[in-house]
Amino acid sequence: MAVSFLPYCLILSFFSAISITQASSGMIGVNYGRKANNLPSPENVVNLLKSQGINRIKIYDTDNNVLTALAHSRIKVVVALPNQLLSRAASRQSFADKWIQHNIRKHFPATEIEAIAVGNEVFVDPMNTTPYLVTAMKNIHTSLVKYNLDKSIKISSPIALSALANSYPPSSGSFKQELVEPVIKPMLDLLRKTSSYLMVNVYPFFAYSGKADKISLDYALFGDNAGTVDSSNGLRYDSLFDAQLDAVYAAMSAVGFNDVKVMVTETGWPSAGDENEIGASEANAAAYNRGLVKRVLTGNGTPLRSKEPLDVFLFALFNENQKPGPTSERNYGLFYPNEGKVYDVPFAAAVDGNRDHQAPVAAREGQTETWCVSRGDAAEEKLQAALDYACGEGGADCRPIQPGATCYHPKSLEAHASFAFNSYYQKNARRVGTCYFGGTAHVVTQHPRYGKCKFPTEH
Repeated sequence: MAVSFLPYCLILSFFSAISITQASSGMIGVNYGRKANNLPSPENVVNLLKSQGINRIKIYDTDNNVLTALAHSRIKVVVALPNQLLSRAASRQSFADKWIQHNIRKHFPATEIEAIAVGNEVFVDPMNTTPYLVTAMKNIHTSLVKYNLDKSIKISSPIALSALANSYPPSSGSFKQELVEPVIKPMLDLLRKTSSYLMVNVYPFFAYSGKADKISLDYALFGDNAGTVDSSNGLRYDSLFDAQLDAVYAAMSAVGFNDVKVMVTETGWPSAGDENEIGASEANAAAYNRGLVKRVLTGNGTPLRSKEPLDVFLFALFNENQKPGPTSERNYGLFYPNEGKVYDVPFAAAVDGNRDHQAPVAAREGQTETWCVSRGDAAEEKLQAALDYACGEGGADCRPIQPGATCYHPKSLEAHASFAFNSYYQKNARRVGTCYFGGTAHVVTQHPRYGKCKFPTEH
């Protein structure tokens, strides 16, 4: 995203913070998918999460290396029982018991597992695993009870909006009739009895991309000049996200379960796509996620459930180069595999109408060391302008990168800019917004190596 570097970037620099913040009424987390061959190790990912203040993630399995790396990190995690295991979990209680022992009990409580997603979007699974879902959920819950884990760990199963027969207007939301009696009602009854919540994957991008001639982009991206009214009840909707979520609430109410809570386990917008994927762009992805975070942290629920907090997991932590399907599927990440940000999102709450420029959690608590370096994809002219600012008005200590000094070699713009950026970042106590430089810099958790030059961690 092209952003002018000059003083105006200081106003925008807050957008560089990925400090996942829990408001009193809402929570933001991130999905950590791993369908890629170029991602950082789980240990480095945990350091990245901590350095950015991300304290809640969702994964799509129970990978031992990932869960071990998360131990004692204070990062809460939602794990998953994959679709291909549903039939076995449904047919044998002993399988469910062993799965819980090997994948959950082994790691909990050192790793703060808060929920198990039993399957994922099962209703659209080509393996036709829907008949096994509710029984598998019941058996997994029985195992949690057996090992005294049921009070700490919830169970649910993420559904896609394709489970709805109707979603417009929101008040007329309804589930597909063929799903109601065999699956929806018994699942919601189990969630009610176990004080759990329905997991829902909500993607306004799909609705907009498919009906761009009928849906306003501003409405899909939480724009200020968008809105529609549900003529059935007079409720006003300022975003497609709210409308889609209320369609789920209406569908639940229609089958007698208006007391079950909802968690949005996936939502996001791709930063790139194929020609026919209308709206897929970096600018739109940034606008969607910025608007969503602001929406969640305002403290308001949806029009139909105005007092119910919004718990949302963004999709996804990284761009994943091995995901099948259209180009968009590989471009939902907030970060590139090299830990550079794809774009910046202000994941911090407003305080009295002003941004709270607090330091990231990890930096304040000294949980991990972080450095600020230049992004490998930064344009040379922007990088030079940022370097000039850091060494000039910014007050970075640039003496070590002068000719003949200790960090002059390697003599490259990227190396010199990284040293200057890090000097500024450390000088300002690694506060939020001090590693932005017009989008040319990002935070890393591994010590930068440029020749023999040593980058300090504190000033």
